[in-house]
Amino acid sequence: MKFLDLAKVYVRSGGGGAGCVSFRREKFVEYGGPDGGDGGRGGDVWAEAVGGLNTLIDFRFQQHFFARSGQHGMGAQRTGASGDDIVLRVPVGTEILEEDQETVIADLTEPGQRVLLAKGGNGGFGNLHFKSSTNRAPRNANPGQEGVERTLWLRLKLIADAGLVGLPNAGKSTFLAAVSNARPKIADYPFTTLHPNLGVVGIDGHEFVMADIPGLIEGASEGRGLGDQFLGHVERSRVLLHLIDGTAEDVAQDARTILTELQAYSPALAEKPRVTALNKIDALDAETLAERKAALEAEIGGPVLLMSGVSRQGVPEVLRALWAQILPSRGPAVTEEDKPWQP
Repeated sequence: MKFLDLAKVYVRSGGGGAGCVSFRREKFVEYGGPDGGDGGRGGDVWAEAVGGLNTLIDFRFQQHFFARSGQHGMGAQRTGASGDDIVLRVPVGTEILEEDQETVIADLTEPGQRVLLAKGGNGGFGNLHFKSSTNRAPRNANPGQEGVERTLWLRLKLIADAGLVGLPNAGKSTFLAAVSNARPKIADYPFTTLHPNLGVVGIDGHEFVMADIPGLIEGASEGRGLGDQFLGHVERSRVLLHLIDGTAEDVAQDARTILTELQAYSPALAEKPRVTALNKIDALDAETLAERKAALEAEIGGPVLLMSGVSRQGVPEVLRALWAQILPSRGPAVTEEDKPWQP
């Protein structure tokens, strides 16, 4: 399935049905009078977050969503039928924005969350509604309200516990494939991932979700390369794993590049808890490894873990460091004693 994280949709709620002008004329009934019914209400347009979806590809093939209008009122005091609602099923983590792509209408982060995108128009009053002691035979009725038409953007931000960031070819996809069942593209030549990947990672009996995004380059915040369009997928992460290619000539400069782009995209993202790991240590001798680790620690002002995604050396230690950052944000574990009794 092709990954799509941005889609433009056009929605329109249903218009209300018009009221009816009608009079009761029946044999042997001395007093007739007005009996025109009201128009039916137009259908609404809703968006609902559902589990099991991780892309907006469905909205590539259908962009227009129009709810049905209500039926007109009828004689014999009959109200018109209301129009059916339309529900847009979107993945969990979808933001709904106005046409300017800046104003956020809703952020659907939990399965089952719903938001009203366009409210259906009310049906018009029939002439029975206008009957009074001084107006016994009204001959007027109201038209129904028109529906609401909107142009909206859907933007998906994947929900993951940990997010992978780094320059292209830092070994992010190799690491994700080594610790989860995800199968991103891996090759022995330089290339960059073109779309985010998700994987479920297990360590010491615990599981969490990790997201791998395309690599950043210097100037990504200004639109170079793939730009920073995919950083939204790690924006919701509780912790970032910053992978640095240990075979690079200047590991400190590589780290500085990524931290600068994170800061340019969002200061909040740059302040997230971060685990830094020097990757591909299986290709370095002990002296070079010690030098580059010291230079990297001096640059970031914190500890640096050593690992290799290919040989899996140091990988468990990295996963434990990530889980230590994720655990406080998880709710308390439910034990057997805490579960409610059921007959």
